[in-house]
Amino acid sequence: MKRLAIVGSNDLAQLIAHHAVTGGQYTIAGFFDNKKPAGTPVAGFGSVAGTAEQVEPLFQAGFFDELLIGVGYTQFDFRKAAFDRFSARVPMATLIHRSAYVDPSCAIGRGVVVLPGCVLDMGVALEDNVLLNTAVSISHHSTVKAHSFVAPRVSIAGYVTVGSLCFIGIGATIIDNVDLCERATIGGGSLVLKDVTEPGVYYGHPIKPKRNHNNENAQ
Repeated sequence: MKRLAIVGSNDLAQLIAHHAVTGGQYTIAGFFDNKKPAGTPVAGFGSVAGTAEQVEPLFQAGFFDELLIGVGYTQFDFRKAAFDRFSARVPMATLIHRSAYVDPSCAIGRGVVVLPGCVLDMGVALEDNVLLNTAVSISHHSTVKAHSFVAPRVSIAGYVTVGSLCFIGIGATIIDNVDLCERATIGGGSLVLKDVTEPGVYYGHPIKPKRNHNNENAQ
């Protein structure tokens, strides 16, 4: 069985470790965390092996076989930078839970995590380092671009493109033939009826851009 290492050691990294182990796909070699000392226990899955600087030396030493990025949407820049740094030098895992349905026509990139109950229909594409949380449904011919994070029970209709570094909040719905630009954040429970062309935070039913306090006072 392959040995998986995970960059990060907090809740998301532990969730990934749990499904990697209970799914029978991996054992956990350890975690890499810049904010915790080596040897720090991680929720029964092992311990912190070192900082990100130790990833490549420990791979070369045979400590682990494959790597995943276990940091989420609150650290998008680090999430992307870590993947870009290590993917050229270390094999990236792909973790798809056994309860997920992934149509044979789907295209799945490296470093992708698909958690329980997800459904990926015909022609869906997930680019590198995408994470789908539990029970995400993506209809035919839709694409989620690199490094994006999709929260539980999001529904994405056909011919949708979710840009890179996007966060789609829990229970959001995106209708068909909609494009989201890079770095769009969609609030939980929101309804997306048309393209999002500017990076930012959007929420509502249907969505509207979030206005800051200064903008509201200027109205």
